Amino acid sequence: MRVALDAMGGDSAPDAPIRAALAALSDAPESLTVLLVGDPVRLQEPVRSSGYPPERLRIVPARQSIGMDEPPVAAVRRKPENSITVGLRLQREGKADAFVSAGSTGAVLAASLFVLGRLPGVDRPAVGALFPTALRPVLVLDVGANIDCRPAHLHQFAHLGSIYARDLRGLETPRVGLLNVGEEAEKGDDLVAATYELLRGDPGLSFIGNVEGHRIIEGMCDVLVCDGFVGNVLLKFYESMAGFIVGLLHRREGGLESGEVERMLDYTEYGGAPLLGVDGVVVLCHGSSPPRAIRNALRVAVDSVRAGMVSDLGRDLEELSRRTGGGTT
Repeated sequence: MRVALDAMGGDSAPDAPIRAALAALSDAPESLTVLLVGDPVRLQEPVRSSGYPPERLRIVPARQSIGMDEPPVAAVRRKPENSITVGLRLQREGKADAFVSAGSTGAVLAASLFVLGRLPGVDRPAVGALFPTALRPVLVLDVGANIDCRPAHLHQFAHLGSIYARDLRGLETPRVGLLNVGEEAEKGDDLVAATYELLRGDPGLSFIGNVEGHRIIEGMCDVLVCDGFVGNVLLKFYESMAGFIVGLLHRREGGLESGEVERMLDYTEYGGAPLLGVDGVVVLCHGSSPPRAIRNALRVAVDSVRAGMVSDLGRDLEELSRRTGGGTT
């Protein structure tokens, strides 16, 4: 198992990615190899002092890197030897099985489309994020890759999320919900109303109907579908509330009796967010991700490869495209 890790991505690079790689290697079986993609000058000493042989920890040189404030598509084109593109290229060439980055989400998305391409039947790859609930985490997608969506796109997101929930979460029949302002079928704008009819009429999905925002935390569904604008707002609110609640608990006299609540609310527990729909395994992390989050993202990448997720997604979305005629943009 070879996972390429963007050593130059994130606010604390290369320190956080390096520490994450060392933690993952210490937890993983001997078969795991981490390929640190980045500036050899900055990586050479930490890798040498780690004591891991090249069979487990290796540097792959990348002369360039992309900053968080750079226009993603332009930066990917202007800097062809950036650490994101080089890492994705390793996967395309069969030299890595997966790619993980805490770098610019836009750059990872753009480079993934350029280097890996979309799976057959997929029009818009989507970013999925696990949200904690009272029962078990719910996968919400899209959380930022696609701002303007059509009903067919959200229909595809439901299939992408269902396969991920089945392969990575072990759920045989994931319950799919549609984020809306009300539970009634006629509620919402034209996009949501049309998507509702597509999801309701699809025998390949276990569609439970509309889900209002305040019901998410109850764990009503396993996959929640929305466009990237709404999903990104929801994601950032969820993350800020988790920190707010944990802070309140810590300020209580005596602090937390147990770390269970903190563990459930901590986004680093769930690793990174999978980019679903490209022809490869790509896991994105927050730019501010600490080593723990990146380490868990490496675990998500390994689990995705072992589960054969990309092949399962390809089969399901090709079948969906045949049934619906495909052809949306």
